[in-house]
Amino acid sequence: MTAESFPSEEAEYGSAPPGPIGLLDVLSVGAVVVDADGRIVFWTPQAQELFGYTAEEALGTYAARLFVHPEHLPAVAKLFMEVLETGRSWAGAFPIRHKDGSSRLTEFRNMRLLDDLGDVYALGLAADHNLLQRVETDLALCERLINQSPIGLALMDPDLRYMLVNPALERIDGVPAEDHIGRHLKEIMDLPDIDTIEACLRQVLTTGTPLLDQYHVGRPPTDPEHEHAWSLSFYRLEDPGGRVLGAATSVVDVTERHRAAAEADRARRRLALIADASTRVGTTLEVERTARELAEIAASELADIVAVDVLDSALACRRTRAPDNGPELFRALALKAARPTVALRAADPPGDLASYEGDRLVTLCVHTGRPVLVRHVGERDLPRIARDAEAVALLAQAGVHSYLAVPLIAHGEVLGALDLKRTGNPLPFDQDDVVLAGELASRAAVAIDNARWFQSVRNTALTLQRSLLPDHAPHHTGLELASRYQPAQSTSEVGGDWYDVIGLTDDKTALVVGDVMGNGIDAAATMGRLRTATCAYADLDLAPEAVLQHLDKITCDLEHYIVTCLYAVYDPRTGQCRIANAGHMPPALARPGRAPDLLDLPAGAPLGIGGIPFEATTVQLAPGDLLVLYTDGLVETRHHPIDERLDALLTFLDEPRRPLEETCDLLLYGLRHPEDHDDVALLVARAL
Repeated sequence: MTAESFPSEEAEYGSAPPGPIGLLDVLSVGAVVVDADGRIVFWTPQAQELFGYTAEEALGTYAARLFVHPEHLPAVAKLFMEVLETGRSWAGAFPIRHKDGSSRLTEFRNMRLLDDLGDVYALGLAADHNLLQRVETDLALCERLINQSPIGLALMDPDLRYMLVNPALERIDGVPAEDHIGRHLKEIMDLPDIDTIEACLRQVLTTGTPLLDQYHVGRPPTDPEHEHAWSLSFYRLEDPGGRVLGAATSVVDVTERHRAAAEADRARRRLALIADASTRVGTTLEVERTARELAEIAASELADIVAVDVLDSALACRRTRAPDNGPELFRALALKAARPTVALRAADPPGDLASYEGDRLVTLCVHTGRPVLVRHVGERDLPRIARDAEAVALLAQAGVHSYLAVPLIAHGEVLGALDLKRTGNPLPFDQDDVVLAGELASRAAVAIDNARWFQSVRNTALTLQRSLLPDHAPHHTGLELASRYQPAQSTSEVGGDWYDVIGLTDDKTALVVGDVMGNGIDAAATMGRLRTATCAYADLDLAPEAVLQHLDKITCDLEHYIVTCLYAVYDPRTGQCRIANAGHMPPALARPGRAPDLLDLPAGAPLGIGGIPFEATTVQLAPGDLLVLYTDGLVETRHHPIDERLDALLTFLDEPRRPLEETCDLLLYGLRHPEDHDDVALLVARAL
């Protein structure tokens, strides 16, 4: 017996009687001892409470006469004699007579007693029948509820050791009930936050305030591969006197709800990922950038290592052959990892070409046009994923445990594959991941397909454009020249901007800058026709305004094309430059010691309008003067007024003696933005 079992001095000797502390007190069980003659020789206070007689009134009195109805006396006498003679106990209920005259049904337990002298006595334990029946019913109900409840229930002592566990808790934590008894919580439940749970229980024991619906997640011993979730509630147990007996714990398995919520959250994240991909993948008509955007999106949510590989034949816009079992040549376009890993060294760097045999999983993916899923990667799978033995070792070191390859398909053509690996994420790829990866790959494939065809057409137009631009002689009498052609850096196609330097008779030089409104191969071809015509008319030694008049007639015959052009003829003998303008941007003139300015020329109508005469203006160029001819792509933007941009142009011409090549670079890099939507032709001439 512990020290706590003894009553305290205050409880034993205090003035206030102690409250009920046990079941017997709750039932108020009375004890009555009767000698062999039937006289009461022992009478407890509970008997007084039950029958109404004080000890003075009851002791020495025949029990049967005191509280047994006359009609029951023969039966009671017979039972009394059987108990004394045979020693067999008797239990049952019969009505007794209370002191107040009422009749009350009372539950009795009778048994024989012997003292050290051999005298025989009868002990009767009595309790109110209705109260006892109610308590028995409550206990039976509690027992049924505890044993049959789907909620896990446990009783714990003040030291938080298990005292009782119901079958539901056995099923929940997978530990038999007998293995719980006497053990602490952390010895049974292997949860990450077990210390927090114990702290909560101790708080409940201290304060008496219950904690309800505490959400906890873990992996039980019966199912270590999957997460389970439980709702825990804690209550303090007290006896009727307020003594703390321990704590009760209820455990509700909410795994299905947890998984449903997790799945709903996962679905929301995936929808958000697809919506994000719709805005972030394919923002430009650049194959490499589109591939990088796809890799970044997939690495943020779907995989730890993402590679985008495109068939080299598809990238070159060559019609792919029918799939077979042979090798395929891939060009790596993008590689992205969610976190630093040695697995990156096992992948093909972006820009590299790699040949993969027909037995490799990425090759199988593009041959079949179907996803290839390896939920659990084993030693036999790595050689079919990696490019060589060294890469196999690196992937194993990185802990690649799950693999997924999804084809990039656009308009029925397989362009390549989206290659996904998991290392840090412990979950293997599943069918939901296959669907999500397929959705991302499908959207990206269309963007890549558009980008590759655009780049093919753009490269063709750019090649045509550059082939039509002059490769002028390095020396023209009286002039130092520099020029640039820069195609648009954004997703727009190549335009029809051009410049030309044409040697004329008497050491004169024609300077030409023009812009065919439009883009693509048609604009480049139109530009070529006009440049050829310009050279032909220049050979006739026509005046600038006459040349523009003839070009206007030619342009009128070209459907849907409007052209701006600036035609100038410089005569080094006189230093005069005659300039005619057909709707083009005004040239800039920079003179040493003076502020640069724009030439004030008659604007003129663009070529192709027809029937409007052109005028020429004569400008005197002194040695060292700088004449700058350009197309509108140099100064026009979507966000700035044209006057502001022309002023910016002049600020870069503050030093006319600067080397011409440096001047060209300064203008291009100072005025152009990487995303500008138009191409630029620039021609700079300095009078010598």
